Amino acid sequence: MIGEFDLHGIFIPALLAWSVLALLANLLARRLLQHFGLYRLIWHRPLFDLALFVILLGLIAAIGTRILA
Repeated sequence: MIGEFDLHGIFIPALLAWSVLALLANLLARRLLQHFGLYRLIWHRPLFDLALFVILLGLIAAIGTRILA
């Protein structure tokens, strides 16, 4: 597992970089869900959004460790 990224002498934790990517993916997914009206099927929207973020973060972290390892 990679612990950090070196960005011109500044070390950024990998989890922070992956969290930013997961946040962007989460925003895109939320827009798509809103556009297609799928949020009306969801009982607790904030809880669903948090779960979606955690799932996306896990997916991006798993892909990132395989690519960079």
